Amino acid sequence: MADDQRTRTPRTADERTTLAGFLDHQRDTLAMKCTGLTAEQLRTRVLEPSGLSLLGLVRHLAEVERGWFRNVLNGEAAPGFWKHPDGSFAEFDADTADPEEAFAVWRRECDHARELVSAAESLDVLGHHGEEAFSLRWILTHMIEEYARHNGHADLLREHLDGSTGE
Repeated sequence: MADDQRTRTPRTADERTTLAGFLDHQRDTLAMKCTGLTAEQLRTRVLEPSGLSLLGLVRHLAEVERGWFRNVLNGEAAPGFWKHPDGSFAEFDADTADPEEAFAVWRRECDHARELVSAAESLDVLGHHGEEAFSLRWILTHMIEEYARHNGHADLLREHLDGSTGE
């Protein structure tokens, strides 16, 4: 992971560019943690009994991107990608999941989110989840926190798989 291709966080930009830059840096960190691994390694659960895997994290973050940006911010009713027959989320159940599909869905959701953020009039634009309102500023900050937390998990998973550590 010596060749760091992640988005550099802006040092002197406006608020929207700074928040979006930090979120892209966290997205890139997740991708970097998964680079160079086989499909089997991506599915490996190393923190039993949690069932957590890198591929499960990618699928989960695709769902989180979809939920916050499409459904909350943009008012869509986009269904989840991976569900159990009872309707509960199944993104972490990645034992037989296709990495190419998961990364394609995740990248598509990240791209769509970037478009929505770029098109918003301001960070004060509101999205809704039920009765609750969320500003774009809050959503971006929450997404940075979501990625940062899960990238910590990804760091531990990757280190267990092949000894790679780092940011």
